Amino acid sequence: MKIIDLINKKKRSAELTKEEIEFFIDGFVKGQIPDYQASAFLMSIWFNGMNNKETSLLTNAMVSSGDTMDLSFIKGKTVDKHSTGGVGDKLSLTVSPIIASLGISLAKMSGRGLGHTGGTIDKLEAIEGLNTELTKEQFNKTIQETGMVIAGQTANLVPADKKLYALRDVTGTVDSIPLIASSIMSKKIASGANSIVLDVKVGSGAFMKTIDEARELASVMVSIGESLGRKTIAVLSNMDQPIGRYVGNRLEVLEAYELLSGEYEEDLYELTVEISKQLLISTGDFTEDQAVKAIEESLASGKALQTFKRFLEAQGGKVDSIFNEKHKFKIAVKSPRDGYISKIDSEEVGMASLMLGAGRENKDSVINHATGVEIHKKIGNKVSAGDTLFTLYTDTENINEISDRLLNATVINEERVEKTNSILEVVK
Repeated sequence: MKIIDLINKKKRSAELTKEEIEFFIDGFVKGQIPDYQASAFLMSIWFNGMNNKETSLLTNAMVSSGDTMDLSFIKGKTVDKHSTGGVGDKLSLTVSPIIASLGISLAKMSGRGLGHTGGTIDKLEAIEGLNTELTKEQFNKTIQETGMVIAGQTANLVPADKKLYALRDVTGTVDSIPLIASSIMSKKIASGANSIVLDVKVGSGAFMKTIDEARELASVMVSIGESLGRKTIAVLSNMDQPIGRYVGNRLEVLEAYELLSGEYEEDLYELTVEISKQLLISTGDFTEDQAVKAIEESLASGKALQTFKRFLEAQGGKVDSIFNEKHKFKIAVKSPRDGYISKIDSEEVGMASLMLGAGRENKDSVINHATGVEIHKKIGNKVSAGDTLFTLYTDTENINEISDRLLNATVINEERVEKTNSILEVVK
């Protein structure tokens, strides 16, 4: 078998076989297929796509390229969640302790942020002492003790994805549904959970800008999960404004803690309940009504908050450090006029947070865990001239460019607009 034959076959939109896909992944990971031929193959997929069968085969071949997590030592059901990336998305920190407090184990491998979207590992590392680079023994011990664990991806988990993504990033083939879906799902399948819930973001702050694009990606990922023996559900959620009140690492951990304590923004609460509900339903042990009741009871009783604290401490974190403000300045960005908020460009808010030091321009950037943006007004809110729209948590007073960026990202109209729905659709 030769890679040039696979390139020509996909160039003609023909369906690839299991053996051909495994040949490509195996050869590429081992360095037997050079980058220039792999690039041509990826570009042929970009132009002509893959059907669901091919995408599932690609995903499975990627899973088999490295280690997989064995969660069979855990009694009962195991679940996992994934977000396609958003601004102010701290849902792993609100959902996971709720699920764990209800006796369902959640084992999660997470990543770091890049560009305008944040990463769960960066948020957790804002907590003094917390360790996300766990050994297998530490990983297993944490989930057995607390019912949840969130750690960085192990070096040999889906090495095919690491190599493929690096190549896609420099060859213009990132935005391919089959390649996106196989990248996400290979890591989820390799992580070993029985069921998976995918939070697919839609809108200005998301990779998928339209609901049609998001629906297509969600449908492909659900198909992959089901074909590989995992109960899989996708929730399409609105990313046309940042989630909750804070964007920035320590600030988002603080907001997660506040929600678990009973103080929250409505959109963050709605998303937390929906993702938690779908995770419980995915186990087959809860109806929709039972799931919602269990979630509400976990929050009201404080069980979810106590689980969160135990989890942080189990991974070495000092819980009290969440409340330590280490930024130097808090600077208000005020409304220039009266009216109603009709738009907040999420990507621009994410970029403002990055400019404050809370995000990465490239993978080698050093982030500031203390800085970020507080959002005081959301879509549909009334504002008066001089009202504070944003507060910047910053280590510099030179914030004119950032302030202007946030004001340009915010549209204020004379007429009231309806608040946006957080949940757009569920794909099963």
